[in-house]
Amino acid sequence: MTESQDQAEIFGGGAAKLRDKRSFDGSDVSSVPAFVFGEELAELADSDPRIIVLTADLASANRATDFAARHPERFFNLGIAEKGMITTAAGIASCGYVPFAATFASFSALLCAEQIRTDCAYPRMPVRIVGHHSGMSMGFYGTSHHALEDLGVLRTFAELTVVCATDENHLRAVLRAAVDHPGAMYIRLGRGRDPEVYAEVPDITLGKAIRLREGADLTIVATGSEVRPALDAAESLAAQGISARVVDMHTVAPLDVDEVLAAARDTGAILTVEEHNVTNGLGTAVAEALFEGGARAVPFCKHGVPDEYIPVGPPAALYAKYRLDAPGIAQVAKELLG
Repeated sequence: MTESQDQAEIFGGGAAKLRDKRSFDGSDVSSVPAFVFGEELAELADSDPRIIVLTADLASANRATDFAARHPERFFNLGIAEKGMITTAAGIASCGYVPFAATFASFSALLCAEQIRTDCAYPRMPVRIVGHHSGMSMGFYGTSHHALEDLGVLRTFAELTVVCATDENHLRAVLRAAVDHPGAMYIRLGRGRDPEVYAEVPDITLGKAIRLREGADLTIVATGSEVRPALDAAESLAAQGISARVVDMHTVAPLDVDEVLAAARDTGAILTVEEHNVTNGLGTAVAEALFEGGARAVPFCKHGVPDEYIPVGPPAALYAKYRLDAPGIAQVAKELLG
């Protein structure tokens, strides 16, 4: 067993934070919103007969039950047959419908990579693959259920839009934008109960980042579950005299290259933050944009999970271990600035 896989520290170590109530499931459920995936799609389906929802025996986990209750004739539970679900969704899309196929991100993106590429992206079928509980949010379930490689795999597929939802209201905006978006799409969710970033449903454009906070000393480019802690880190840095811009790079493919180049032009450094392996994820995409766009040289750091299989443990403790919480991000930013 390697040092990084030492389970004793996670389950029985001296750190009190590993045993507090928040650490057991990774979030304070008393202060976060409900999973709105099924509810929002049910609302959209009231006026759009094209919307279909499929899941692979996880209707309760992703709240597709909310859709099934209102549109049972347009809901399909295919059981534990994820590959078949994606191919079925592609067939449904070929008949003029807009199917949303949802399962754990580790299954949808990794197990079904071939089906996403060949059945959905290549023929430009309007299938919306929804990968929920991404990253290490299913901490105790182990490596088979962690999805820390999905962005790296799927952003290489031509004709596939890859989007990370930030919070409840942002997910609503993404689902609304997805209905008429051309071609296939992968929508990456966290636990679906993520802390608020957007007080209201934002007006988004897929492929266009959202600048949430201005700053001059560095830019923190974050996506998905890391946007809220990035904002909190920026607040902490401001109290220490460091001015940090924060960008929600919700669309990883295609990337908003103009926003990346603006960060290099306007600020003194760039830090990318993602709940994903640092190999070939958001950080790599931003680095490519900087290099190919001829940006001026700035200090740059890809911050995420190292290229390793993470320990089994409570998500909140894992975020702290890998410095993907607000204090950790702030510390990495200070190290980058020297």
